[in-house]
Amino acid sequence: MINPNWLQSFCTLVEVGHFTRTAERLHMTQSGVSQQVRKLEEQLGCALLVRQGKQFTLTDAGERLYREGRQLVLSLANLEQRVAADPACQGIVRLMSPGSVGLKLYRRLLALQRRHPALVIDYRFAPNADVERAVAAGDVDVGFMTARSSLADVSTKPVAREPLLLVTPAAVARPDWETLSRLGFIDHPDGAHHAGLLLGANYAEFEHTQQLDKAGFSNQINLILEPVSLGLGFTVLPAHAVEAFEHPSRVGVHPLAHPVSETLYLAAHRRKAMPNRVATVVAEAMQHL
Repeated sequence: MINPNWLQSFCTLVEVGHFTRTAERLHMTQSGVSQQVRKLEEQLGCALLVRQGKQFTLTDAGERLYREGRQLVLSLANLEQRVAADPACQGIVRLMSPGSVGLKLYRRLLALQRRHPALVIDYRFAPNADVERAVAAGDVDVGFMTARSSLADVSTKPVAREPLLLVTPAAVARPDWETLSRLGFIDHPDGAHHAGLLLGANYAEFEHTQQLDKAGFSNQINLILEPVSLGLGFTVLPAHAVEAFEHPSRVGVHPLAHPVSETLYLAAHRRKAMPNRVATVVAEAMQHL
């Protein structure tokens, strides 16, 4: 394989036309330039220059090497620049989070992309376990989770807290235990977990969600409150999901004696540095959490 440093010295010599000025441009000695050209000739097994004192002309092989080698030198220089570049507002940023956080952030990150069109937002909604696996595998740059990671390759740090809210049909004035039991529970993928945290802290009668009649289920975060708004049951959701509901007048959100919040964690691969473009998106997300 041709040594790229020797090739660069040869191409620069051809362009400058003088050994001394080539050495100055490359911050080398004149003998160093001559030595690299000779090594290139020895490797290729042919003469590249016809030397005439301090002057030279190219052989046919030298002309062919310059024509093709110059493009290679330029490509290597461009590759070096691209690899070293770490722009703050350019490139794809891949994020993943539970749905409630995504409802809070996605539109705001699209607004960031509109301000910086070279920045591409790739946002996936997924439960904690999927977020954790994707970060560990390098399938996403960062994730948001509502639990600490148990994987060695994933670091998690707390960045915000998200209240859990009891949501009933709008007609419910006082959500006592009897009323909730009569309504039934609108379940969702994190329903048992969220209900266990909030109802367990506020209702002495609560032991587990199996006590409650199941009045419905949805795994679409933006649709969980639809059956609640129709009077079909109640649920427990993170605040971001409740805030995103399009018909807030159709549901009732009830403050309870013992508020409960989930901690939101930023998840990243433990052994990977955060590129500037990812840091830009994380900083924007943090302004809205």
